[in-house]
Amino acid sequence: MGLLALVAACGSGGDDKADSPTVTSSASSVLGPVNAAAGAPVKIGFISDGKTDISDNSIEITVAKATVKYLNQHKAGIGGRPIELVSCESAADPSKGTDCANRLIEEKVVATVIGASTVIGAAWEPLHAAHIPVMLYSGVTKATTQDTESTFAIQDNTFGFYTLPIQRAKDTGLKKVTYVVIDVPAAVDSLKTVAPGVFQKAGVALNVVAVPPGTADMTPQMQNIVSKDPGLVFVLGNDSFCISAFKGLQAVGFTGPISTIGGCITDATRKAVPGSILKGMTVAASAPIGADNASTRLYNAVAETYGSGIDTTRNIGMTSFIEVTALVTGAQGITGDITAANITSTIKKAPQRQLAGALDIGFRCNGKADPLAPSTCVRGGIISVLDDKGQPQAYKVLGATPIED
Repeated sequence: MGLLALVAACGSGGDDKADSPTVTSSASSVLGPVNAAAGAPVKIGFISDGKTDISDNSIEITVAKATVKYLNQHKAGIGGRPIELVSCESAADPSKGTDCANRLIEEKVVATVIGASTVIGAAWEPLHAAHIPVMLYSGVTKATTQDTESTFAIQDNTFGFYTLPIQRAKDTGLKKVTYVVIDVPAAVDSLKTVAPGVFQKAGVALNVVAVPPGTADMTPQMQNIVSKDPGLVFVLGNDSFCISAFKGLQAVGFTGPISTIGGCITDATRKAVPGSILKGMTVAASAPIGADNASTRLYNAVAETYGSGIDTTRNIGMTSFIEVTALVTGAQGITGDITAANITSTIKKAPQRQLAGALDIGFRCNGKADPLAPSTCVRGGIISVLDDKGQPQAYKVLGATPIED
């Protein structure tokens, strides 16, 4: 079964301008002093899959709106002017992803953030053709990864997708990694195009098993995997997909090492999957959810002060916060007219700065973080090992070396 096309719900307007909510004393100390934006608003786009039959990512837009209010109130918006968020839900449908992009172009946005969408390519193409800068969490298609013009990705894909599983396999004396991956283009494209060369160079065998989204019982697929000496199993998908994969591995008695991404580990996962499976699992985290640190304290304060009903335990919400703040941080110091071209130029020329919400990992979008993926702005990433309750232990930043001139 492929992804189901749903009716997209799009919305925009001025409700995301700076306001003056009640701020608790604890939140105030974390949010910092008021530095309100003023003048005519600047439109920034945000595209998310939103809610579909197989996942609910609507928290991305909720968090993006709260983040914009925080930036307008405490960071002087963008170039001193308030940000007006123009949001659109693609419903995980490529045609609706294209429609969202065209909608934002018509709205005259000067930049766009695309969340953890399964149709990034379809949304990105019209925006790129219109020379509108796009901030992604990660470049997941060849076109977005290789773009040198106006695409900026704030995750080192080689770290979470390749470096961590390869290193983990080597650390445990294994010579093979088996990916159990949700069968959507955004997830499988790089595994088909980039991964084979990376694994060959590392001397580790690669096996990719793509499973259709919505597969509730993966026992047959996991039985087939286990029968062929899988080595390290790396699970890649949303939490409902990962739950099915983990339970399938349990059902067939797999006892080998498992790694995954942060988006797989949610409260739903912890409730559905036994601690015996989760304990010792190495996680490539996109955000340091579930631990007390400066990043989560800031995110929680923004959610509490400027949002309503935001589940701060969901990884995808915090990555939305990181993306939106990265766009504004990258454009810090912009002068003159705030246009798409000026934002692009400013981000490219910016020195290395810190990603709010990501343990202050440095990012710099000058095309030199990864020569093979010039849209990438980050080196290294965050990891943690889960305990028997599925909770992350202390997070660590690995491989975050400075990006040269």
